[in-house]
Amino acid sequence: MTTIVSISDVSKTYAGGHQALKHINLDIRSGEILALLGPNGAGKTTLISIICGIVNATSGSVSVAGHDIVKEYRKTRSMIGLVPQELTLGAFDTVWHTLCFSRGLFGKKPNPVYLEQLLQDLSLLDKKENELMTLSGGMKRRVLIGKALVHEPLVLFLDEPTAGVDVELRKDMWALVNRLRESGVTIILTTHYIEEAEAIADRVGIINHGELLVVDDKQALMHKLGKRQLIIELEQPISDLPNSLTSWTLELSPEDNQLVYTYDPHNPETGIDELLHAIRDNGLKMKDLHTTKSSLEEIFVSMVKAES
Repeated sequence: MTTIVSISDVSKTYAGGHQALKHINLDIRSGEILALLGPNGAGKTTLISIICGIVNATSGSVSVAGHDIVKEYRKTRSMIGLVPQELTLGAFDTVWHTLCFSRGLFGKKPNPVYLEQLLQDLSLLDKKENELMTLSGGMKRRVLIGKALVHEPLVLFLDEPTAGVDVELRKDMWALVNRLRESGVTIILTTHYIEEAEAIADRVGIINHGELLVVDDKQALMHKLGKRQLIIELEQPISDLPNSLTSWTLELSPEDNQLVYTYDPHNPETGIDELLHAIRDNGLKMKDLHTTKSSLEEIFVSMVKAES
């Protein structure tokens, strides 16, 4: 798969001395959905703003489809669409005029057929003549997505696009994202809804304190970093672990009559058989057994905590 955005050794230090980004290296593949996860202040928005030409990097370089974002800024900005976090829209403009004006800013010829289809995809066609101040927050968010797409960009950045919107609208947006990807648009999103990144992204990057901790295919990341737990429910509660069971990484949950054993599923020597025999040898009767595996959210939380 070819690279559409290449980020090479990018750092950003603001005037006050805060280093928002530290030597970021990342190649974004053409046609993929990449989710960037990180807590508030991690550097996600700064990175997006640099690529989109809103913020200047202190050092390093970025190219879009082989074009440097500084030397060929007109070319690269025409290939990028951005949906910002903030709802920055004029109050008295209509939906239709807003999209037409945004398209004109990029020097694109009028294309009513394309704009009407875009509004249809965003469930806004019946609102095309409405003034923006009459729209709900969710509808304004859809207009922002429309503004980002009016010039038919190759790359779309979504900075917390579903923050504060209802579940139904969120599902509509992700359906649109999938259709865009199918049409060849590369999508980079930041999100706090980790379950959505798990459901929709091809790759996941985790950022904290301005550093890119990991970028990998979603399934590969969960395979490499995910742990599993064996939940052992006992018939009778116990207050302390028998000494012969302390060599296993067990957590005791007295209120639930449970023992929790964390293990690496990719290690052929999980120790489960030996543990179950040891439990029986101690006279503990098991009522139920089941396993759970780490979610993307748990991997994200564990990595961020480790870097804090």
